[in-house]
Amino acid sequence: MNIDLLLDSVKRIHFIGIGGAGMCPLAEILHSKGYQLSGSDNNESNTLKRIRSYGIPVALGQRAENITGAELIVYTAAVLPTNPELVAAKNSGIPTVERSILFGAITRKFGRCIGVCGTHGKTTTSSMLTQMLLKADADPSAVIGGKLPVIDAYGRIGDADLLVCEACEFQDHFLELSPSCVLILNIDADHLEYFKTIENLIASFTKFADSASECVIYNGDDEKSRIAITNMQTAKKLVTFGRKKTNDWYAENVTFEHGAFAKFDVIKKGEYIGTATLQVPGEHNISNALSAMAAADYAGADLQKCLVGLAEFKGAGRRFEELGVVDGITVVDDYAHHPAELAVTIDSAMKMNFKQVWAVFQPFTFSRTYMLLDDFADVLSKADRVVLTEIMGSREVNTWDIHTSDLAEKIDGCIWFEEKDKDANFADVVQYLCANVQSGDLVLTMGCGDVYKIAERFMEEKNKH
Repeated sequence: MNIDLLLDSVKRIHFIGIGGAGMCPLAEILHSKGYQLSGSDNNESNTLKRIRSYGIPVALGQRAENITGAELIVYTAAVLPTNPELVAAKNSGIPTVERSILFGAITRKFGRCIGVCGTHGKTTTSSMLTQMLLKADADPSAVIGGKLPVIDAYGRIGDADLLVCEACEFQDHFLELSPSCVLILNIDADHLEYFKTIENLIASFTKFADSASECVIYNGDDEKSRIAITNMQTAKKLVTFGRKKTNDWYAENVTFEHGAFAKFDVIKKGEYIGTATLQVPGEHNISNALSAMAAADYAGADLQKCLVGLAEFKGAGRRFEELGVVDGITVVDDYAHHPAELAVTIDSAMKMNFKQVWAVFQPFTFSRTYMLLDDFADVLSKADRVVLTEIMGSREVNTWDIHTSDLAEKIDGCIWFEEKDKDANFADVVQYLCANVQSGDLVLTMGCGDVYKIAERFMEEKNKH
């Protein structure tokens, strides 16, 4: 099956799991192209409300009849082979494709495609880059794993022959894409249930870098990224970024406002480009900003306008997103779900002069929790207070026999609750927070599942009183 030809011949497409962060932007782009869409999902979410606002019918719960009339079925890696919609599609002969294959076909519709990859920072950097290019009137299309407030969407269609896309290494999905430029932010141990070894993971990033038709931009400070580039088989333009002056793009005269928000001079090969002012916290965002500047330069954008766009960038949805302040308590939600991401998120929060930082964490997948248990415990311990939900297993069965209590035992003073259905578990967490969090504190919900619902419920409860 040739997905490129198939996409040219069908009109009605059904998405199984349409509310996923990776599915929603593809649906938005295809909807804007005139395709007739439908979808289904198992859990109600803000994303589903957004999709329905376009007039796209979305069924809650997955049943065979949901695919009626569809000419193509798109599903995510999280969909099990026994899914009734997937089974019905295969029994009826309707073509089915995994989301990354459809994504690959979309990337080939653009002359220039910047694939933003890396273990950490993909959504923030692709969002940052998109906003910079919009400010520079470059009018890009975009596929982002989080909602970008300036466009109030996960994706957009522009008039330029330019696409910015988040390229995820999970199960080698990024190898389906066809980028002209690959941007590698970093490489860290993750998804080892699939890759098995860090060497295999690095090899996949090498393959993705080799797939770039023109240019590779990579983190010159990151050892694993350098190894991936060294192992490339094809020659192309190489551009480095990082804090060290040995990189093509680096920062000088770095200062921090309020302990967390960086201001620095952007330098390209010894030449002063301009001063960057960030509204997203953390030292890691200096590196993200430098990479975005390098990518904007590749795209031929006006870099002075890009710096203005960078200064106006306040983050992507669920990336240190401030949800509000209630009774003097600040509530922030973040997508961090890997120890390295938790570390920079908590570190940023601890520098922001709150009385206490409450880290409310929902572990995601049994395999990651089991393999990185001690790392999770170490970084979570840096917060003043830690509250854990039960593990969100997602696509996995708990063959590791790992439980939230195993993580809680390694963190002094950690609060957790007996495993039960998720709604009751979340209710216990909210009740505990309402009884114990004080004015001047920060409640920081973290995880790539639906832990944001705890933040929302907490604010609702506090507002009742």
